[in-house]
Amino acid sequence: MTMPDLPRGWREPAWACMVVLIGALLAEPSLADLLGPRRLLETIDFGAPIVSPDGKYVAFRTEQASIERNTYDTVWYVRTLDAAPPRRVADGGIPLRDSAGVSLPAPPVWSPDGRWIYYRALLDGRVDVWRAAADGSGAEPLTSDPADVRDFSLSADGNMLNYSVGATREEILGEEQAEYDQGIHIDDMAPIGQPLFRSGYVEGRLATQRFSEVWFDRVSLLAKTPDRWKAIDLRTRKRQDLAAPVITPLPLIAKALSPVLPEPMQMSQESHTGRVALLVRVGKPQAHPWDEVEVQLAMLTSPASRELVRCLAPECTSHAITTIQWRPQSDDILFTVTDPRRGLAQSIFRWNVRSGGVFPVVSGRGLINGGRTRSSGCGMSIKALACVVAEPDRPPRLERIDLETGDSQVLFDPNEALARDMATRIPARLLRWKDENGRPVTGQFFPARSSDGILPPLFVTYYSCTGYLRGGVGDEWPLASMAEHGISALCINYASDSPDAVVRYEQARTAVESVVDLLASRGEIDRTKVGMGGLSFGSEAALWIAAKSEVLSALSVTSPAVSPTYYLLSSLKSDVFFKGLRDVWDLGPPDQTPERWRTLSPALHLDSIRAPVLMQMPEQEYLHALDYAIPLIRRHQADLYVFPNEPHQKFQPRHKLAAYERNLDWFRYWLQGVEGSAPAKRKQYVHWRQMKSVLAEVTDDHGS
Repeated sequence: MTMPDLPRGWREPAWACMVVLIGALLAEPSLADLLGPRRLLETIDFGAPIVSPDGKYVAFRTEQASIERNTYDTVWYVRTLDAAPPRRVADGGIPLRDSAGVSLPAPPVWSPDGRWIYYRALLDGRVDVWRAAADGSGAEPLTSDPADVRDFSLSADGNMLNYSVGATREEILGEEQAEYDQGIHIDDMAPIGQPLFRSGYVEGRLATQRFSEVWFDRVSLLAKTPDRWKAIDLRTRKRQDLAAPVITPLPLIAKALSPVLPEPMQMSQESHTGRVALLVRVGKPQAHPWDEVEVQLAMLTSPASRELVRCLAPECTSHAITTIQWRPQSDDILFTVTDPRRGLAQSIFRWNVRSGGVFPVVSGRGLINGGRTRSSGCGMSIKALACVVAEPDRPPRLERIDLETGDSQVLFDPNEALARDMATRIPARLLRWKDENGRPVTGQFFPARSSDGILPPLFVTYYSCTGYLRGGVGDEWPLASMAEHGISALCINYASDSPDAVVRYEQARTAVESVVDLLASRGEIDRTKVGMGGLSFGSEAALWIAAKSEVLSALSVTSPAVSPTYYLLSSLKSDVFFKGLRDVWDLGPPDQTPERWRTLSPALHLDSIRAPVLMQMPEQEYLHALDYAIPLIRRHQADLYVFPNEPHQKFQPRHKLAAYERNLDWFRYWLQGVEGSAPAKRKQYVHWRQMKSVLAEVTDDHGS
């Protein structure tokens, strides 16, 4: 492959960084920290793999935390789907995130000739479209626009790059400074409860934020600036403004569908014939976000067709289908089933739309997709899939899966040493059981390493347990580290479709109590030493169980529950907030629904909570919890830490590591009576001993 002259701005590959990375991967951790929090945090994740037009190559991005620099490193690779090792082709910059702190997908776009990949990247404080040579010879920014790029597409012939921008970086900074100088006006979009000036990360920098129209999502100032579309001729580098937006094909197809058809939840178009695969909702409408959604796989012979060809095989009608994709140049639609009966493990099938036959492709113990997001898809050629495979006790790796035989081949496994140590020291097993009401529940169990004959304590987190389990939803409770230190750890899958919050919380309680009974009856845990932690709904469930059950000895939360202060600080959002409050919790204003508030809010039944509570909360949310956090702190029952500039899910590596380590210390202290020896933690243990002493006196008073 002959490369053109390298233009200005071209970046040579950082081969020295690759050597450092390989050296770090090969370094053996000490035995004492074999599965410690830091090693779990430094797991390398994958973005969605995308296969080249000729089906010979796959491009993908890796992401890894750097604790020393408190950031994340991303790297773009290109690899053949055959035998050659992956080739590092570019630095991917700092991952872009949504306002909750979750890393956003960054799928690359291949040039039609397979010589380049195009991608959006945050580098040097700006979001541009970059282009990297597939042979690894270098990468360059293409847009270099005064505004950050919101979206982009490549023309079918590969000659035109179209991209959209909003307000310029200078305009946004100017608006922020003007607010700072004149005072920030408090209205329904002001995120009350967090610092108001440049306190949340947007596009990699601390920015002033506003609420969007969606629940508590946050956006930057001037985010409502309409898209402005531009185009670059890649042959001449000439630029032009576009009068109309460039819309990708699928939204156009959705608008063209006959109104008599059910609204599709997902679509995929076969490029040669124009046929459209659809995932459509059947049965009752989804009235609430927790409702089970019945879906069916179907096909249209063209976007103009009014008649659905439905897949009637049992695999299509009685399973939870989460992803659909057309197999290139074929009559096969591939679909992924995420099975709650198997602990949300995934399987991939192919439906031949001509014969109606459905055939299994592959089945696993965890995720087989495009990364940590459950609904992301694999890359696909005519012959094979390129999938990110991750299991509860095995970190992610990239695999090639043959579409006819299901045979798999590992393409890239940068976490191989960690996988080996997990397999030999802390293997997970899927638990299935029924609660006291006969409701089926699943979870992933990490039995503690113990040789002294003493029954181990149990730690439980309740929400969702997909892929490689580092620390539950939000990654705050290091499950393998706990098991390595003698505390069995269990991640329980949320298993409720009730519109009633009390029912959802009670189903969490019965799930936890029933599994404690089960494991204790088997002689696997000490039922008197059970801890629990969770994020978001997991925090709410933990606080509910602490108030309604005697099963917990200690708990750890990171998100606020509903309370009068939560209501007060959020009420300026008016209809958006009030509707969400009614839909999710069936709550109105406290003076109109006082009994419901007394039932649901921990602030109104504090005396029912007896266990000590560790609160490690993001700065954006902790004020919402103060009406119950402060009374608990005053009576020496809670310990509160707040992490600056963090959203709903913490993401800064140093903060993540601190939360991991403190949670491990907390449960080792309260469930095992163990104190760490690090001098830096001496103050922490002095405080916890004071808490334990006061709580023991309170327990004695209640006992007498």
